[in-house]
Amino acid sequence: MLWADLLRWAHVIGASVLLGTGAGIAFFMVMANRTRDPAIIAHTASVVVLADYLFTASAAIVQPVTGYLLARELGWPLGEGWIVLSLALYVVVGAFWLPVVWMQARMKALAQEAAHAGARLPARYHALYRAWFAFGFPAFAAVLAIFWLMLTRPDIELALSFGGF
Repeated sequence: MLWADLLRWAHVIGASVLLGTGAGIAFFMVMANRTRDPAIIAHTASVVVLADYLFTASAAIVQPVTGYLLARELGWPLGEGWIVLSLALYVVVGAFWLPVVWMQARMKALAQEAAHAGARLPARYHALYRAWFAFGFPAFAAVLAIFWLMLTRPDIELALSFGGF
């Protein structure tokens, strides 16, 4: 049982890193954007991009691995409705997160260019920021739904069958 406890611990830590880093990144980017100062935005975006690569990306890789190993260890079939729905939502999160990482890097570059030129942020920056902001809502909602599914493991009947593992 110690192995299952370690897997559960790693899975919860990974989920916490994903949620916490995502929320922190969003907060700091929103606050930096509110200043309208290209230098502040460029610096904040640099830290945000680094945090996404170090924390979010590594946790995003670890999560499915620990989840699979935990399900196998505890005898949960991967075809369980709550697991299938969690995995589908995980794909949704990734579909929003990957473009967000690109947007953050682009916003960082645009803010750096504006800061070096002593200019205002270009219209392209603001368009990217609006898209970045909008992408955060479905991704965050999906992460919260995954947390709920993992904690409650509701009995969800799906028309899918994977025949166990």
